[in-house]
Amino acid sequence: MVHVLGSRMLLTPTDPDRSRAFYGGALGLAVYREFGTGPERGTVYFLGGGFLEVSGRSETPPAPGMRLWLQVADVQAAYRELLGRGVAVLRPPLQEPWGLIEMWIEDPDGVRIAVVEVPADHPLRLRP
Repeated sequence: MVHVLGSRMLLTPTDPDRSRAFYGGALGLAVYREFGTGPERGTVYFLGGGFLEVSGRSETPPAPGMRLWLQVADVQAAYRELLGRGVAVLRPPLQEPWGLIEMWIEDPDGVRIAVVEVPADHPLRLRP
């Protein structure tokens, strides 16, 4: 078994400045570190228990199956905040049949992002 010490998602956007404006500005993710110079420099954002690195430039958007799942404490508050920042919401918060409250947005390259609240009574919060 490989002993994993840390991890991060690597995202190579088609327009790095636009993606940094989205993740750092519109979503308000805190910066963990930055490296390099110029428009294709790298920015690593805190992402809960992991990191999201936006670096380089790609001629094509990421794979269409790529998704991000971001858990928040209050999805309704996140909804209002994101609308106030001009983020287009694909689907407003709804409670799913499996009990999670999910809202869907997407980044400038079309990467779909689930913004999720785990209700207090959901099995994910219960300890056996």
